[in-house]
Amino acid sequence: MPMSTPGSTTARRASVAGALFGGSGVAAGAFGAHALRARLAPEMLGVFETAARYQLLHALALFAAAWVAVQWPGRWANAAVALLCAGIILFSGSLYLLVLTGDHLFGALTPLGGGLLILAWLALALAPLRGVP
Repeated sequence: MPMSTPGSTTARRASVAGALFGGSGVAAGAFGAHALRARLAPEMLGVFETAARYQLLHALALFAAAWVAVQWPGRWANAAVALLCAGIILFSGSLYLLVLTGDHLFGALTPLGGGLLILAWLALALAPLRGVP
């Protein structure tokens, strides 16, 4: 049985989250393209597509974060994974809810999610500089 290395738990969690967000992002994109196309105004369909695109992009970023967590384990790699997950949920989730419910109050959460995604990228940049080599 392989030994656990620092960062491997974070890497495992990031990989699982990346796969789950990736798969559900594909499902959301297909749902938008097929089930919602005839029911939504083009602007709202565009909002839904933006949510799916950002979800898929940041699902891939979680795999990058998994690699970073193994290479340079530490709090910055851990923070990057947590911030990516929270950012995807708030950014994409708020846009999905806005489109599906028509309640623009959900749009107030979108910038918060975007801010978390920006912080996640910053944490990914700091991990190699501050993490354990």
